[in-house]
Amino acid sequence: MRLRPCIDIHNGRVKQIVGGSLSDLEVGMTNFVSQESGAFYGDLYRRLELPGGHIILLNPAGTEEYEADMETAREALQAYPGGLMIGGGITAENAAAFLDMGATHVIVTSYVFRDGQVDLQRLDRLVREVGQQHLVLDLSCRRTEQGYCIATDRWQKLTEVYITKEALNLLKASCSEYLIHAVDAEGRRNGIEEPLAKQLGQWGEIPITYAGGVGSFRDLEILREAGQDRLDVTIGSALSIFGGDMELAEVIRFLREYKSDRKENGGTT
Repeated sequence: MRLRPCIDIHNGRVKQIVGGSLSDLEVGMTNFVSQESGAFYGDLYRRLELPGGHIILLNPAGTEEYEADMETAREALQAYPGGLMIGGGITAENAAAFLDMGATHVIVTSYVFRDGQVDLQRLDRLVREVGQQHLVLDLSCRRTEQGYCIATDRWQKLTEVYITKEALNLLKASCSEYLIHAVDAEGRRNGIEEPLAKQLGQWGEIPITYAGGVGSFRDLEILREAGQDRLDVTIGSALSIFGGDMELAEVIRFLREYKSDRKENGGTT
């Protein structure tokens, strides 16, 4: 399990917002607003050798606020060349431009869903534009009675697509990995969605980054076990760099020591 760092940007500022509380009309429940620039975080992750992190632009595309988000994202990408992905407002028409800015991958949700279903034509168009190897699908989801339902548009709209083995198998041919936030737990620091982690760990066909609810080192242990050590993890509000109690250096050490122990024990714990 690797730590995948994050840079969430809203109104041009690096922030941590409680999952599912943000909409076009509401600012959302904010846990943390950084006084640091995007370049600060990009350079930090570069120096700590934490590749594969993601930048998320939280304002709607086409607004002045989105343009401010883009400027902050550009600073981060310049500070960590080849180290960060980007998502938020990505379409087939603009995806290549984000790669030209220095992102390794584009992260897409809303564009590939229409009327609650996967739009395979749009997905194919994206793959033609940037290549499967540069595309990450964000399948962030909310818990319902029927299972974990993929949510779009800043997680305000539920689709008719659920996290199932069949759905994961269908979409994996078009992307290099999945990013999956457990929306109901995101930003709350009160424990992970263990059933979701188990479901994802049992599948494990391509890389998956789990996000949502990590608030302690015990949560990391639970995630590692539930996900059968097949999931990477993103931690936001709980990290010290975002106002939380978990020191970033300790998290890195914890995950790297576990990886070292697995090697010494032949891959077993």
